[in-house]
Amino acid sequence: MSMFRRREDRYVATFAVDEVRVLRKVASEVVGLLTDGFDHTDPVVGRLFPEAYPDDPSGAEEFRRYTEGDLKTAKIDQAGAILAALPDEAGGEVRLDAEAAEAWLRALNDARLAMGVRLEIKDGTDLGEELDEAVATDPSSSRVFQLSVYAYLGYLQESLLLALID
Repeated sequence: MSMFRRREDRYVATFAVDEVRVLRKVASEVVGLLTDGFDHTDPVVGRLFPEAYPDDPSGAEEFRRYTEGDLKTAKIDQAGAILAALPDEAGGEVRLDAEAAEAWLRALNDARLAMGVRLEIKDGTDLGEELDEAVATDPSSSRVFQLSVYAYLGYLQESLLLALID
Protein backbone atom coordinates (compact mmCIF):
# COMPACT_ATOMS: atom_id res chain seq x y z
CA MET A 1 0.00 0.00 0.00
CA SER A 2 1.12 3.49 -0.77
CA MET A 3 2.30 5.81 1.90
CA PHE A 4 2.99 9.50 1.56
CA ARG A 5 6.43 10.83 2.44
CA ARG A 6 7.70 14.35 2.47
CA ARG A 7 10.43 15.14 -0.05
CA GLU A 8 11.53 18.74 0.29
CA ASP A 9 8.40 20.79 -0.50
CA ARG A 10 6.41 17.87 -1.98
CA TYR A 11 4.37 14.99 -0.61
CA VAL A 12 5.09 11.86 -2.59
CA ALA A 13 3.56 8.38 -2.81
CA THR A 14 3.83 5.61 -5.35
CA PHE A 15 0.55 3.93 -6.23
CA ALA A 16 -0.05 0.48 -7.70
CA VAL A 17 -2.44 0.11 -10.63
CA ASP A 18 -5.28 -1.14 -8.41
CA GLU A 19 -4.84 1.78 -6.01
CA VAL A 20 -5.06 4.25 -8.91
CA ARG A 21 -8.25 2.57 -10.12
CA VAL A 22 -9.84 2.65 -6.67
CA LEU A 23 -8.92 6.30 -6.06
CA ARG A 24 -10.11 7.31 -9.52
CA LYS A 25 -13.44 5.51 -8.97
CA VAL A 26 -13.95 6.97 -5.48
CA ALA A 27 -13.13 10.54 -6.55
CA SER A 28 -15.36 10.20 -9.63
CA GLU A 29 -18.24 8.94 -7.49
CA VAL A 30 -17.90 11.94 -5.17
CA VAL A 31 -18.01 14.28 -8.17
CA GLY A 32 -21.08 12.43 -9.50
CA LEU A 33 -22.80 12.64 -6.13
CA LEU A 34 -22.21 16.40 -6.03
CA THR A 35 -23.33 17.04 -9.60
CA ASP A 36 -25.76 14.65 -11.31
CA GLY A 37 -26.74 12.81 -8.16
CA PHE A 38 -27.11 15.79 -5.84
CA ASP A 39 -30.23 15.22 -3.77
CA HIS A 40 -30.91 16.86 -0.41
CA THR A 41 -32.89 13.83 0.73
CA ASP A 42 -29.84 11.55 0.31
CA PRO A 43 -28.29 10.89 3.76
CA VAL A 44 -24.81 11.18 2.22
CA VAL A 45 -25.58 14.71 1.01
CA GLY A 46 -26.90 15.45 4.49
CA ARG A 47 -23.62 14.27 6.00
CA LEU A 48 -21.48 16.26 3.58
CA PHE A 49 -23.69 19.36 3.94
CA PRO A 50 -25.07 19.27 7.49
CA GLU A 51 -27.79 21.71 8.48
CA ALA A 52 -26.29 24.91 9.89
CA TYR A 53 -29.41 25.59 11.96
CA PRO A 54 -31.18 22.29 12.65
CA ASP A 55 -33.79 23.97 14.86
CA ASP A 56 -34.52 26.76 12.37
CA PRO A 57 -35.60 25.41 8.96
CA SER A 58 -35.95 28.83 7.33
CA GLY A 59 -32.56 29.98 8.67
CA ALA A 60 -31.01 26.70 7.48
CA GLU A 61 -32.55 27.17 4.02
CA GLU A 62 -31.26 30.74 3.79
CA PHE A 63 -27.78 29.71 4.92
CA ARG A 64 -27.77 26.86 2.37
CA ARG A 65 -28.87 29.23 -0.38
CA TYR A 66 -25.86 31.49 0.24
CA THR A 67 -23.20 28.85 0.91
CA GLU A 68 -24.07 25.60 -0.82
CA GLY A 69 -22.86 26.51 -4.30
CA ASP A 70 -19.40 27.48 -3.11
CA LEU A 71 -19.17 24.43 -0.85
CA LYS A 72 -20.18 22.10 -3.69
CA THR A 73 -17.66 23.72 -6.03
CA ALA A 74 -14.89 23.36 -3.43
CA LYS A 75 -15.71 19.69 -2.83
CA ILE A 76 -15.78 18.98 -6.57
CA ASP A 77 -12.45 20.77 -7.03
CA GLN A 78 -10.93 18.78 -4.17
CA ALA A 79 -12.02 15.47 -5.70
CA GLY A 80 -10.71 16.82 -9.01
CA ALA A 81 -7.31 17.36 -7.37
CA ILE A 82 -7.13 13.62 -6.78
CA LEU A 83 -8.14 12.86 -10.36
CA ALA A 84 -5.65 15.37 -11.76
CA ALA A 85 -2.69 14.06 -9.77
CA LEU A 86 -3.22 10.34 -10.36
CA PRO A 87 -1.23 8.56 -13.06
CA ASP A 88 -3.25 7.55 -16.12
CA GLU A 89 -4.68 4.05 -15.59
CA ALA A 90 -1.29 2.74 -14.47
CA GLY A 91 0.65 2.76 -11.28
CA GLY A 92 3.10 5.50 -10.60
CA GLU A 93 4.22 8.34 -8.45
CA VAL A 94 2.04 11.17 -7.20
CA ARG A 95 3.78 14.40 -6.16
CA LEU A 96 1.68 16.98 -4.36
CA ASP A 97 2.50 20.51 -3.31
CA ALA A 98 1.06 21.74 0.00
CA GLU A 99 -2.13 23.10 -1.59
CA ALA A 100 -2.84 19.87 -3.48
CA ALA A 101 -2.06 17.80 -0.39
CA GLU A 102 -4.64 19.75 1.62
CA ALA A 103 -7.19 19.30 -1.18
CA TRP A 104 -6.47 15.55 -1.12
CA LEU A 105 -7.02 15.45 2.64
CA ARG A 106 -10.40 17.16 2.33
CA ALA A 107 -11.44 14.97 -0.61
CA LEU A 108 -10.39 11.78 1.17
CA ASN A 109 -12.38 12.91 4.19
CA ASP A 110 -15.47 13.57 2.04
CA ALA A 111 -15.14 10.13 0.42
CA ARG A 112 -14.83 8.46 3.82
CA LEU A 113 -17.83 10.36 5.16
CA ALA A 114 -19.89 9.30 2.15
CA MET A 115 -18.81 5.67 2.40
CA GLY A 116 -19.33 5.69 6.15
CA VAL A 117 -22.98 6.68 5.69
CA ARG A 118 -23.56 4.02 3.03
CA LEU A 119 -21.79 1.35 5.14
CA GLU A 120 -23.58 2.50 8.31
CA ILE A 121 -20.28 3.14 10.11
CA LYS A 122 -20.89 4.88 13.44
CA ASP A 123 -18.48 6.58 15.86
CA GLY A 124 -18.13 3.43 17.97
CA THR A 125 -17.83 1.01 15.06
CA ASP A 126 -14.80 -1.27 15.23
CA LEU A 127 -13.76 -1.45 11.59
CA GLY A 128 -11.68 -4.59 12.15
CA GLU A 129 -14.67 -6.40 13.64
CA GLU A 130 -16.92 -5.19 10.82
CA LEU A 131 -14.48 -6.46 8.23
CA ASP A 132 -13.98 -9.80 10.02
CA GLU A 133 -17.74 -10.29 10.21
CA ALA A 134 -18.21 -9.41 6.54
CA VAL A 135 -15.43 -11.83 5.53
CA ALA A 136 -16.92 -14.60 7.69
CA THR A 137 -20.37 -14.02 6.16
CA ASP A 138 -19.25 -13.84 2.52
CA PRO A 139 -15.60 -13.16 1.65
CA SER A 140 -16.49 -12.20 -1.92
CA SER A 141 -19.23 -9.73 -0.97
CA SER A 142 -19.26 -6.12 -2.06
CA ARG A 143 -19.33 -5.17 1.65
CA VAL A 144 -15.88 -6.72 2.16
CA PHE A 145 -14.54 -4.70 -0.76
CA GLN A 146 -16.24 -1.48 0.37
CA LEU A 147 -15.02 -1.84 3.97
CA SER A 148 -11.52 -2.50 2.63
CA VAL A 149 -11.67 0.65 0.50
CA TYR A 150 -12.96 2.63 3.48
CA ALA A 151 -10.04 1.39 5.60
CA TYR A 152 -7.57 2.10 2.79
CA LEU A 153 -8.81 5.68 2.43
CA GLY A 154 -8.33 6.18 6.16
CA TYR A 155 -4.82 4.78 5.97
CA LEU A 156 -3.98 7.02 3.02
CA GLN A 157 -5.48 10.07 4.73
CA GLU A 158 -3.47 9.38 7.88
CA SER A 159 -0.22 8.89 5.96
CA LEU A 160 -0.72 12.18 4.12
CA LEU A 161 -1.58 14.01 7.32
CA LEU A 162 1.54 12.63 9.04
CA ALA A 163 3.69 13.69 6.06
CA LEU A 164 2.21 17.18 6.24
CA ILE A 165 3.02 17.62 9.92
CA ASP A 166 6.46 16.00 9.61
